[in-house]
Amino acid sequence: MRLILLGPPGAGKGTQAQRLVEKHGIVQLSTGDMLRAAVKAETPVGLRAKDIMARGELVPDDVVVGIIEERIAQPDARKGFILDGFPRTVAQAEALEKLLAKKGLKLDAVIELEVDDDILLKRIENRVAEMKARGEAVRADDNAESLKKRLDAYHAQTAPLSHYYRKKGLHKATDGMASIDEVTAAIGNLLKPAVPRKKAPPRKRAARAAPGRRPAGRKPASRSGAGRAASKTAQKSAKKARSGLKKAVKVRPKKAVSKARSAKSAKAAGARHKAVKSRNSTRNRASKARSGRDRRLTKRR
Repeated sequence: MRLILLGPPGAGKGTQAQRLVEKHGIVQLSTGDMLRAAVKAETPVGLRAKDIMARGELVPDDVVVGIIEERIAQPDARKGFILDGFPRTVAQAEALEKLLAKKGLKLDAVIELEVDDDILLKRIENRVAEMKARGEAVRADDNAESLKKRLDAYHAQTAPLSHYYRKKGLHKATDGMASIDEVTAAIGNLLKPAVPRKKAPPRKRAARAAPGRRPAGRKPASRSGAGRAASKTAQKSAKKARSGLKKAVKVRPKKAVSKARSAKSAKAAGARHKAVKSRNSTRNRASKARSGRDRRLTKRR
């Protein structure tokens, strides 16, 4: 697990980082500690950083990234690490991303502890007052004015950094003003792997039931007495309608066609009979007329 903790001074990053170290067996990497360790070990990068610091100059990003590269290559960092205090700018974040990509690694999350500046300032004032009351020495930079400057610098640098990791899908935030245990629990929840949502089984389309029939597999809903009576009446009406439909279907079409053909044949036969009768009548009249002429001619002769 490889994490970055973001948060202003006094947000509780150190406390939460130590709890994550104990829980996950990873190491906490602080840029200040790494610089001092590299200088002490007199590594090539450490010696370069020592010369820069001796001149009172800020250590450039490439030197800090080089120190981080040396540190994460050590055996105790193989399980993972927490970066505290780095990166502070988008340029440093881009340099870190290139370093991890070169080693085939990537960040798991960037956790930001969101706090209220006014409450932080109040806390430091109360702490300084309590230390003075106990007679304890107070550091020169341990006061509200110094803290305010550090907070302003942090927000100026971190606002674009939060946006950068948000676009990468790595940024996660929690309320740093809650109790220590509550913040620890919140970070634990943020680091839990997302559980994929199960797809709902496809809905089966209900078959269309015939009138008065209930779809298969569906239980009848409980009804009151009036509802049951109305349902029975509707079922009887549907039954009668089906019965009438069946009777209409049962009419034998062959018989109906046969009757129609018989009637047509009888009508045609009657017409033919009338035509024959009319022809015969005409012939008879013509025959009688010829017979009458023949008799008249015979008498004259």
